[in-house]
This record gives sequence, structure tokens and C-alpha cells, in this order.
Amino acid sequence: MNLLEKEDWINDKAVSFELASAEEIISNAIETFPNLTFACSFGAEDVVLVDIIQKISPSTDIFYLDTNFHFQETYDTRDRLKEHYGMEFVQVSPVITPEEQAAQYGESLWSIDANQCCSIRKVEPLTRILSQYDAWITGIRRDQAPTRANSKKVEYDNKFGLVKFNPLADWTSEDVWQYIRTHEVIYNPLHDRNYPSIGCHYCTREVLPGEDARAGRWSGNEKTECGLHK
Repeated sequence: MNLLEKEDWINDKAVSFELASAEEIISNAIETFPNLTFACSFGAEDVVLVDIIQKISPSTDIFYLDTNFHFQETYDTRDRLKEHYGMEFVQVSPVITPEEQAAQYGESLWSIDANQCCSIRKVEPLTRILSQYDAWITGIRRDQAPTRANSKKVEYDNKFGLVKFNPLADWTSEDVWQYIRTHEVIYNPLHDRNYPSIGCHYCTREVLPGEDARAGRWSGNEKTECGLHK
């Protein structure tokens, strides 16, 4: 399918997918784009999608960006999911180690230039892995942040040059947790400690009562996205 054909397909599906379930969208995505992957960060939305994908197509690639700076709870969640589903996650690492980064850019780059740190440890690895696929699935929800409010359930990702599926775009946080409870899905225990959005441990804090769900990410600076979606 060339770019023009992909755009025609996206335009055709954009409306019908609004009324489709996450399962229907994922099934259609896998059928149409067999060379597809899912980017998992082990947050609440992503463990829901792991569960759905494992039920529909266990052979579909699921990768994670190992920044080397994740919380131990995040790595533990990865391991519990691997054991539960009998699967493997594709590990995607930055081209330089934390020690090499410190030597080149100074200690604590995340506190000096968070965008540069995310570029090295997230954006470049993501660009590299996505270049191998025709489409990808994400856990984006519209109510997570203003920057995600207009996300479609299927769209062409101009930044990375492939089709992007957001099956949970219209889900609320309660929808996510209802699925987790109903299907007894393994989830990151940090969510029970006021971490609704979980990134690297250096740049994530717990969210205080009344704060936005993503207020704990890059707290104290204007940064709201790591560069993977915007």
C-alpha cells in the first residue's frame, strides 16, 4: 500500500472507527497492516492494550523504549506481564549508555535540557524501531492532555512516516480501570501511589490532589510531551 492508498484508507476508516471498539480497531489494523507494532510503556492504557493484543494476535510485536531510567516498578511490571502471557517484549535502547551521556552532555542532562535527554533516550530509539514497520499502535487518550485532545483513532503519522492507531482515544480513565478490574490485568503498582502517568524516575513525581493527571511529568518546566507523539 503506497502513501496515497494509505491516506485514502485512513480517510475511509476515520469515521467508522469512531464507533468501533478497541478490539475491532486492533483486529482491523493487524489484518490490514501485518507489519505492525505496539509501543508499550507499561502504563495503565498500555497494559490494557497488551491484554487485547495477546487475545487477538499474540505474535504481534510489542516493544518498549528502555531509557535505562525507568522505575524499578516499571521493570517489574514488564517481567510480570512476560511471565503471565508467556511472551517477550522487544527491548529498544538508546545508542549511548547513561555513562556515555553523562560524559558527553554532563551529569543530570534531564534537569539541564529535558528535551535533549528525551531526544537521546526516547525519540531516536523510537525513530529507529518504527522505520521497520508500516503501522503502530499507541495508548493515547484524548483526555490525557490538551496536546492529545484531537487525536483520531487512526491517522497518518507524518513525524515517523507510518499509520498510527489510537484504539483507546475516546476512553476515559475510568474506562481503562474498569477494563483492568474486569479482566484482572497486571498493572504498574505506582498507579496506586498517585502516579497516573509514569515516565523516567528522574522526571516523574506523584500527582497531588486537584492536579492534572500529567502534572507529575517534567514538573516545574513547560515540557508536556517527550516528543514521541507531538
